[in-house]
Formats: sequence, structure tokens, C-alpha cells
Amino acid sequence: MNETSALTLAGLVGMALGAFFFLGLWWTIQKAVSSKRPALLFLGSLLLRMSMALAGFYVVGHADWQRLLACLLGFVVTRFIALRITRAQEVSHAP
Repeated sequence: MNETSALTLAGLVGMALGAFFFLGLWWTIQKAVSSKRPALLFLGSLLLRMSMALAGFYVVGHADWQRLLACLLGFVVTRFIALRITRAQEVSHAP
């Protein structure tokens, strides 16, 4: 696999990790509203999401800073997409 395709794949994996992380956060917030122990739900969710993201970064990085940076860039791009989507939903629900 050449370098360009490896970096592209690392960026896509970073986007998938970001999607898992932020969709998990969204799910946690939705479930915490009706939970009897929301703090435990938030803590468990945080530990799961962080461990998955860090493990994914570790596997993708594979001792190569360029792939790690591409993965991080994909993760951050997904964050901005999630922010844009949630702000659009927030505005549409305003009275």
C-alpha cells in the first residue's frame, strides 16, 4: 500500500472513531435523561468511548506520526460535523 492510500485510510478510520465517539456521547445524553443513575452511565460511557478511541489511535498510528496525525484529523473533522448537525437541530427546535 502506498503512502497516500495509507494516510487516506488512517483519516477514514479516524472519522469512524469520531463517529463512534460522538454518537456514543449523543446516545448517552439521550439515555441519561431517564436514567436512575446518570452519573454512572456517563462514567461508563466515557470509559468505553475513550478506550475505544485510544485503542483505535494506537492501532492506526503504528509508530508512524503521519498516520496518527491523519487519524486525528479525521476525528476532529467528525467533531466539527457533529457540532454542525447538533446546532442545526438545536435551532430548528427553538420557539
